[in-house]
Amino acid sequence: MITTAEILKNARAAKPYIATLSTEKKNSAIMTMADCLVEATNEILDANRLDIEAARGTVSDVMIDRLALSEDRIKGMADGMKQVASLPDPVGRVLASHTRFDGLLIEKTAVPMGVVAIIYESRPNVTSDAAVLAFKSGNVCVLRGGKEAFRTSFAVVTALRKGLEKEGLPKELISIVEDTTRASANELMTAVGFVDLLIPRGGKGLITACTENAKVPCIETGTGICTIYVDKDADLEKAVNIIENAKTSRPSVCNACETCLVDREVAAEFLPMLYDRLCVSRGEKGVAPVELRLCAEAGEIIEGVAAADADFDTEFLDYILAVKVVDGVKEAVSHIAAHSTGHSESIITENSSAASYFTAAVDSAAVYVNASTRFTDGGEFGLGCEMGISTQKLHARGPMGLDELTTYKYIVRGNGQIR
Repeated sequence: MITTAEILKNARAAKPYIATLSTEKKNSAIMTMADCLVEATNEILDANRLDIEAARGTVSDVMIDRLALSEDRIKGMADGMKQVASLPDPVGRVLASHTRFDGLLIEKTAVPMGVVAIIYESRPNVTSDAAVLAFKSGNVCVLRGGKEAFRTSFAVVTALRKGLEKEGLPKELISIVEDTTRASANELMTAVGFVDLLIPRGGKGLITACTENAKVPCIETGTGICTIYVDKDADLEKAVNIIENAKTSRPSVCNACETCLVDREVAAEFLPMLYDRLCVSRGEKGVAPVELRLCAEAGEIIEGVAAADADFDTEFLDYILAVKVVDGVKEAVSHIAAHSTGHSESIITENSSAASYFTAAVDSAAVYVNASTRFTDGGEFGLGCEMGISTQKLHARGPMGLDELTTYKYIVRGNGQIR
């Protein structure tokens, strides 16, 4: 087993190599890696079955869904890689330029970060997403997946490295840490001089550990206590459709809705609609009904579980929805300010003034009007795929694509000028 220290040493040595690759060569390599990924479908699925067998009984069915791959999902991963190949190369782009009075040309130019390390948990699709984004943006990628998905992630990286070698490129441009203990995560967090950017992608515990302990630059990502507010001027049928999608289409992801706020003026009409759609109808269809955790006022209108204070600060990642009745858009915004993780929020309304107030006052990475929060995703935003969802404000915010994996330097061209 190669050590984490050896992986980091090799990654640092490969930085100048990938930074100078042409766009054409990078795109060719991405297409080959995507083809190799599909060709390795059987090996990847075999590894995935072992991971699922080991995880079953220790995590929820919803989390098993995050871990599970299929032929279609692997093809989707490859298609996402090919989409990245079709995107503009951010490296070398001149962000700003000016010429001084003495003819000195100063260009602010996009350049790779260098070595990007990603610590993530049980979603093996992150392996290919992170690798291709890092590669296209001229970065060396060091992956550290969770133990629940290690066999699958290792099989994915093996396929991608085969693609690199077919293209005559060093396999060290994409690496996976083989040590899945906390020691390797700590090693990445403290790898000053080796890791140029650390991106944690997972639950609150992982993200907190990285932001509190990292000595290398770190981007806070992921945790999503996403809220949808149903305004008094909402189209209520539209609202229930949006909330059903945001809560039930894939509850285990960070852009799923966790809290529903309802204007008092429409609560008596809307909450029974919500209860019927999420609880009664789903039960009749034989699919998991949503457990509604209700504030006292909502509990007087529909059936559910009495909400505890902590429910409005919880990323459930399950078929659970916290529901609260509020006195208009201003109280909704105040609630979001107190409980949101800054990920994604949505207002359902036909009132343009309420929508304008909400979008201006809510301080989250993505703010929606009359749409599901499930669209906060790199692929849906036209980025091909994503490295993660940044919930901080400096450097990157929201879905992180190619541009967010670059920094810049000033390239200054002269002809003998001295100061």
